[in-house]
Amino acid sequence: MSSLSFTLQPIAPFRLDLTAWALRRRASNTIDRWDAGAYRRAILVGDRAVEVSAFQKGTAARPALEVTVRGASLPRETREVVTAALDRALGLRVDLGGFYRMAKKDARLERLAARFRGLKPPRFPSVFEAVVNGIACQQLSLAVGILLLGRLTLLCGLPAGAGSALRAFPRATDVAGLRPSDLRELGFSFGKAHALLDLARRVQAGLDLEALADLDDDAAVNELVALRGVGRWTAEYVLLRGFGRLTSFPGDDVGARANLSRWMKLRRPLDYDGVRRLARRWQPYAGLLYFHLLLARLEEAGLLAADPAYSTLERSATRPDARPPGDRPFPLPP
Repeated sequence: MSSLSFTLQPIAPFRLDLTAWALRRRASNTIDRWDAGAYRRAILVGDRAVEVSAFQKGTAARPALEVTVRGASLPRETREVVTAALDRALGLRVDLGGFYRMAKKDARLERLAARFRGLKPPRFPSVFEAVVNGIACQQLSLAVGILLLGRLTLLCGLPAGAGSALRAFPRATDVAGLRPSDLRELGFSFGKAHALLDLARRVQAGLDLEALADLDDDAAVNELVALRGVGRWTAEYVLLRGFGRLTSFPGDDVGARANLSRWMKLRRPLDYDGVRRLARRWQPYAGLLYFHLLLARLEEAGLLAADPAYSTLERSATRPDARPPGDRPFPLPP
């Protein structure tokens, strides 16, 4: 096995633990892993999968991300490709100064932003992965959707070398070769199985999902909902988690609606139009509010408190310049 190590400098403030959890969403996620303070994932470099591990050194205000890549044979472009993938997945280059300035004008938002200071908006490494996630999770609990995605990856994702437990999220070409019965055996419904195969085969035939990022929101949504099995919720979900558009707060997301309603202490449940009206208050950062409310829900469920990296930094969450004893707020990787 070959290995490569290097350091990345995220735009401060940055907290890997919070951002990784916003990306993972559930502890059962086997694609985006969180192990003893390290974010781990298999990333594709050309036609190979490599194992990537990243952990944070320094504080939220002075962050550094130590990255280690392992693989049977690392291509020359490995560092460049992995850096681009982590920049995208973890929002390393996103400057949220405007969001924090906006939060100071809203006491409720200011408290929430301080609580999770350093959270960056995560994105899936590809639009294809974002659409597949949307199709898998629609009309199901998030836990079930993530289970299905893990099974799909185990079935046809490329392994990250001998001895690695990680597999890369499947490429369109990996999914296109499956049969509907293969997906049905994983637990996908008839409709979702055919939607995934149709998507994969269209991408394999030349459909460029990444090019949709050049369109405005309405045009991109129109193109996305023209795909089999993609509705308004999935399209808006892809705007946020695939394209990184922080103006998008998926109004049909039942969990996000409930999170917003609880946070606002509303007496009546929200509908799609109600979410859209409320979201205008926090533009152009409504999508970042979506991620903050997701973390609040994970914290309430006890998932973050069980994480030693989180519990160490949580003490200084509202004091970005504070440095814990020894200046090592994140545990070193095993």
